[in-house]
Amino acid sequence: MQVSIETTSGLERKMTVGVPAERIDNEVSDRLKKASKTVQMDGFRKGKVPLSVVTQRYGAGIRDEVIGEMVRSCFFEAVTQEKLSLASQPAIEPKQDEPGKDLEFIATFEVLPEFDVADLSTLEVAKPVAEVKDEDIDDMITSLRKQHATWAEVDRSAVTGDEVNIDYTGVKDGEEFEGGKAEDYPLELGAGKAVPGFEEGIVGMSKGEEKVIPVTFPESYHAEELRGANVEFTIKLNELKEPTLPALDDDFFALFGLETEAGGEEAFRSAVRHNMERDLKNALEGKIKSRVMEQLYQLHSDLDVPLSQVATEITSLKQQMANKLAGSTGENKFDPSLLPDDMFMDQAKRRAVVGLVVNEIVQTNEMDVDGAKVRARIEEIASTYDQSSEVVNYYYNSPELLKGVEANVLQEQVVELVLSAATVTNDEVGYQQAIVPDPDQVAAEQ
Repeated sequence: MQVSIETTSGLERKMTVGVPAERIDNEVSDRLKKASKTVQMDGFRKGKVPLSVVTQRYGAGIRDEVIGEMVRSCFFEAVTQEKLSLASQPAIEPKQDEPGKDLEFIATFEVLPEFDVADLSTLEVAKPVAEVKDEDIDDMITSLRKQHATWAEVDRSAVTGDEVNIDYTGVKDGEEFEGGKAEDYPLELGAGKAVPGFEEGIVGMSKGEEKVIPVTFPESYHAEELRGANVEFTIKLNELKEPTLPALDDDFFALFGLETEAGGEEAFRSAVRHNMERDLKNALEGKIKSRVMEQLYQLHSDLDVPLSQVATEITSLKQQMANKLAGSTGENKFDPSLLPDDMFMDQAKRRAVVGLVVNEIVQTNEMDVDGAKVRARIEEIASTYDQSSEVVNYYYNSPELLKGVEANVLQEQVVELVLSAATVTNDEVGYQQAIVPDPDQVAAEQ
């Protein structure tokens, strides 16, 4: 078998493979002989069909079958021979395929880049540290009570925490702008869902009052034409409601699955603390993982990555975005192919680089996934369900789910290895700051 390889561009390779005609012909001949012993044809007894007749009837089909199998096996034989690490499946086209002549085909594919992981001891990582304090539990319980509040109209000036119904019209340079007008718009004051200054401007207004509020859009606003723009909103307050929070009693506790005999408010606070500590643990792990991955990316940002891997990441990111647009119940179906590739290109490249670096760290350090940590992670997931043992069994009997958990655990092992080599400083933050992802955390996660 003759093999020649040329670099077409970057990590793309074009391999030309020549397979001796004798190798093809011998395999075809062997299969035809075997077929002649079992084939049934009219006018002949089973196993007595002349080889020439079998060849005439089935020769072309068997040859095509042999060539298909030979191309696949010879390709991977050549890859092994040339010690190549494939990054994509090959695109194969025949160059010469005539009976009696050597078979030649061309395979085009990408290879993984060869590189050494940078010195991890040069990394400096700020490790977020936080704890759940009593005041955090108080805030969480207040938030839970607000979620089950009853609302009643009041006749007074609006204060933070009220819910208002408003009409508003925004103007920029004396003209209305797209998306700057609405009627009967509900808004909770202090929730931070409007641009800075908007909710604050409504505080103090009364029902029926109309007011002009100046607002400056943030530089990070999603609409480019409004970034940093000074606008004025004319606001009319139609309705004003205040919340009445439910009492901390057995009826309220029952909303969260806590029975009367379980210990009342003390047991409720304990359950809230447990959930908050679990969420905090996951958030802190996500943050440190994100920061380590970001550092790995910065060290290897010039790494050439296979276009096929970038394309795979783009497809994954599109699907994630489509799922979000579809809503939690999937009622708003969205076709991810409608999203432009450029929208995800930078994030996809970062993820592809990080994936390559993590894989190289795993290979270089001969790391295997820790089965005990996989078990612990699955049991942690299962603990949020009533039938936890059934959930554990479900994960271990679902190869795809198990593979996903193993991949995450292996990444965590990589994070631990990196932290053991890097300079780590504690970054003490409050609970609320800890559970909010870093600005670039989504881009860095795998």
